[in-house]
Amino acid sequence: MANTTPCDVTEHFDSEVQENRVLSLEEWQDKWVTRNIGFHQEQGHQLLKKHLDTFLKGQSGLRVFFPLCGKAVEMKWFADRGHTVIGVDISEIGIREFFAEQNLSYTEEPFNEIAGAKVFKSSSGSISLYCCSIFDLPRANIGKFDRVWDRGSLVAVNPGDRTRYADIIMSLLGKGFHYLVAILSYDPTKHAGPPFYVPDAELKKLFEARGIRAPGTGGIGSCEQT
Repeated sequence: MANTTPCDVTEHFDSEVQENRVLSLEEWQDKWVTRNIGFHQEQGHQLLKKHLDTFLKGQSGLRVFFPLCGKAVEMKWFADRGHTVIGVDISEIGIREFFAEQNLSYTEEPFNEIAGAKVFKSSSGSISLYCCSIFDLPRANIGKFDRVWDRGSLVAVNPGDRTRYADIIMSLLGKGFHYLVAILSYDPTKHAGPPFYVPDAELKKLFEARGIRAPGTGGIGSCEQT
């Protein structure tokens, strides 16, 4: 079961205008080098903060996955509540800055299953961040997750890779999971992305076909409007 609920937004945009847009991993890494990281929210996502207790449902010891985590401060929110956090991002800069800005000591080591990959682990053991492409992550054998917080991942993945992305997310979901995804509503004919526009209909198509209850059927979720 996924807890995903869209905002009440009338969709009339031409989403196909972005379908051939492609950003390389090198371009994403360059955003961190040039500090073009407007997607990072220094105070965390306020809708997650508002609904965090509902999302966690009073459970303890959960495994929480952060796809394309960057240096999301929300990772520490979960770790501070006793949960185990695992994230993945292509940017080593972002991962290092997360530990530095959260004043967390950590270790780093190569991850031999993926060429060139590294894993960064907090000294407490509650946070592990993999520096690699999310599409290489299945080789990491990182287990199943109880929660997924997808704030800027689905909307950052190249439109042509969404099906492959959904398959990876599905492979990581444990029994009784909750998948919280935030998307944005805007006119894609006026902004090339990223973040990319993901219509509600496509979100349903991606996950209903894989057995996940789609948006509009209950639960909590978040949709940002610009």
